[in-house]
Amino acid sequence: MIATQTDKKQMKIFSLNSNPEIAERISQETGIPLGKLSSRQFSDGEIQINIEESVRGFDIYIIQATSFPVNNHLMELLIMVDACKRASANSINVVMPYFGYARQDRTAAPREPITAKLVANMLVKAGVTRLLTLDLHAVQVQGFFNIPVDNLFTIPLFAQHYYDKGLCQQDVVVVSPKNSGVKRARQLAELLDLPIAIIDYAQDDADREEGYVIGDVAGKRVIMIDDILNTGKTFSEAAKILTDEGATEIYAAASHGLFAGQATELLNQANIKEIVVTDSVATKQAIPDNTLRLSASKLIGEAIVRIQERKPVSPLFDFHKEERK
Repeated sequence: MIATQTDKKQMKIFSLNSNPEIAERISQETGIPLGKLSSRQFSDGEIQINIEESVRGFDIYIIQATSFPVNNHLMELLIMVDACKRASANSINVVMPYFGYARQDRTAAPREPITAKLVANMLVKAGVTRLLTLDLHAVQVQGFFNIPVDNLFTIPLFAQHYYDKGLCQQDVVVVSPKNSGVKRARQLAELLDLPIAIIDYAQDDADREEGYVIGDVAGKRVIMIDDILNTGKTFSEAAKILTDEGATEIYAAASHGLFAGQATELLNQANIKEIVVTDSVATKQAIPDNTLRLSASKLIGEAIVRIQERKPVSPLFDFHKEERK
């Protein structure tokens, strides 16, 4: 969906430093060239931004994932928002393919902060008028904002990928690698008309033990689905359990591939045929050999155009198999 000429005259898209690759793809999808700016760090780590073209009266879209290094990218975003606000932008729309701190969405232990709410407050206070993000870890984070928040879903992207691969047959099961991800697994299973299974643990902590499968995976091909692939331990441990339970092939999908720490080494050793992630996060380190990236740029680009044209974003949530055969 390319923006109309009228819409183009009213909007500008800028990319900060967290993920310039997806920003370029989004620019191509929308037909809007990326705006010119400079962002640099002083020797003590301070960030300086200079917008090198006028933004007065324009609807501004700033593309920035708050991935590693999270605090640098968050601060760079806040400074850019402030620059746009002081330069009299008409609206400031933040496009955040990955929302860092979204996992800290509740007080899980005494005296813990709710950092996702803090980040929401910082963004709104800085001057953000709308947020567009991709697969929030917890959808209730939308409620932390008092501005419009559009949360796009990657499940239809994964459904399309596995449908095209033929992983929608009777011998395929969608698996939640932990009990907290059942809703996500059910969503994918419903789109592909597949059964689900759940991996549960006697102790759901860092030293997970006595994992067991709720459901039938013996002799089946399985698709594990999660939102964030961080250290790789969840998928690696789940793959061992599924193999022991008789799964014949194991696939894994995650919205955001962080690949932190020893994740790549761990996943290269795991019995997983293919790992699919989106391009929401740019990683400089090596990723597992069997990793495939699906671009979310078209999805995000279409959402940007719909927002600019005052059209609903909800049609982007659909997956209709009869239209894709």
